[in-house]
Amino acid sequence: MGEQMSPDEKYQIITRNLQEVLGEEKLKQILKERELKVYWGTATTGKPHVAYFVPMSKIADFLKAGCEVTILFADLHAYLDNMKAPWELLELRTKYYEQVIKAMLESIGVPLDKLKFIRGTDFQLSREYTLDVYRLSSVVTQHDAKKAGAEVVKQVEHPLLSGLLYPGLQALDEEYLKVDAQFGGVDQRKIFTLAEKYLPSLGYTKRIHMMNPMVPGLTGGKMSSSEEESKIDLLDRKEDVKKKLKKAFCEPGNVENNGVLSFVKHVLFPLHSEFTVKRDEKFGGDKVYTVIEDVEKDFAEERIHPGDLKASVEVALNKLLDPIRKKFESPELKKLTNSAYPAPSKKQGAAKGNPQNSEEEAIIPSRLDIRVGKIISVDKHPDAESLYVEQIDVGEEAPRTVVSGLVAYLPAEQLQDRLVVLLCNLKPQKMRGVESQAMLLCASIDGESRRVEPLDPPEGSAPGDRVFVEGYEAGKADSELKPKKKVFEKLQVDLKISEACVAQWKENNLMTKLGQISCKTLKGGNIS
Repeated sequence: MGEQMSPDEKYQIITRNLQEVLGEEKLKQILKERELKVYWGTATTGKPHVAYFVPMSKIADFLKAGCEVTILFADLHAYLDNMKAPWELLELRTKYYEQVIKAMLESIGVPLDKLKFIRGTDFQLSREYTLDVYRLSSVVTQHDAKKAGAEVVKQVEHPLLSGLLYPGLQALDEEYLKVDAQFGGVDQRKIFTLAEKYLPSLGYTKRIHMMNPMVPGLTGGKMSSSEEESKIDLLDRKEDVKKKLKKAFCEPGNVENNGVLSFVKHVLFPLHSEFTVKRDEKFGGDKVYTVIEDVEKDFAEERIHPGDLKASVEVALNKLLDPIRKKFESPELKKLTNSAYPAPSKKQGAAKGNPQNSEEEAIIPSRLDIRVGKIISVDKHPDAESLYVEQIDVGEEAPRTVVSGLVAYLPAEQLQDRLVVLLCNLKPQKMRGVESQAMLLCASIDGESRRVEPLDPPEGSAPGDRVFVEGYEAGKADSELKPKKKVFEKLQVDLKISEACVAQWKENNLMTKLGQISCKTLKGGNIS
């Protein structure tokens, strides 16, 4: 890679699409003598999203130009940044970052053997590095450290000392990784200039700094891990990608603050050297662009409709995401994802002294109290032809009374003594005068003739066995689901039957300790 290129050609590829380079002359000089050594670091905090393809496509450029590239998983920095990543989750998050970033690079055709991966804590806890942190803290002023981290470190009213250390550590990384250059977003500029100012005072060389522009997110601002609608997650399903792109800010003729167009410019074009706008035949059919400026010009002059641009980006983006989604279907990586980014719990909300957090906690399946039940008796409802009244053993002292609308689908004798699956923490509700104390969960397919089947627990199950969603084993069920919060209704949207007739939530299996919850025949159905 890069061997047949002239230094000028390498320089063009290394610097294309960058907003700024500090140390251009030094960069040109090195390229005349040898390959450039460059590093890109990422703090292992929030989940990487599609905006990470922007630096990834630059890393592809660096490799194309023959650079030696190091990727730093900055786990210690993640902790120092206002503790965005708790210490106990750092190891898991770093593993997640490593897996997801390698999957992204593979998706865009970057050979991993040309890259060096390193974790911050592999070298930042050494005696030499620690002493250099102290040496640096004796020359850097508090004013300079605060100013350097202003756009990167989370700003709070009473900043922690850790946030002031962060920029200095990033400067030292350049020396300890033995690189010529550091690459990052233009939001890192003040950290880069701090490094240029202070590394020489420790007797270390001033490095080259290369900066990407800040690419707008889908809502028009910076794409952020904490702003759900501004980002497309790398593991988002195709329907989520479609939904978020539909909402994306993409005003006709506006090329300035357009996240969709920026994605074409900074990711799709550098990767493929062309971009196809998909259009209906009556509007001239598909058009292939080989120069990004032509795309921008046609969009500015409203020759490209925002809907066509979004649809074309959707196709290209799903091509990039498919191999990543596939890789993360493995049980190990599903488990890693859920462990590294657990949903917030009531306890955490209360601990932070924020009663609102505990009120508005995450809508996650572990809040549902789902159990195996055994139907002891089945009778017709005294006042409703279409309803059964069942007595069901759910492992408690007395059976629960459950009213279900299964008369049209199953004769009573097929329900008698059958094992079923019940949602037990809904608020009891009177149905035509009889109080129902749980909900019997069924698979269903709607259509001209609706079909319904109760869910089946695995063989050998007993009344009271807990049912959980894979990856959400931890967490306590609510004592009672508040009707106004509509927790079950929100979760139910993603409760489906797979093609293998297995009950799932967001493609994670519903299980007991003995195996999967399933149904007989209604593959692709809903669960209600």
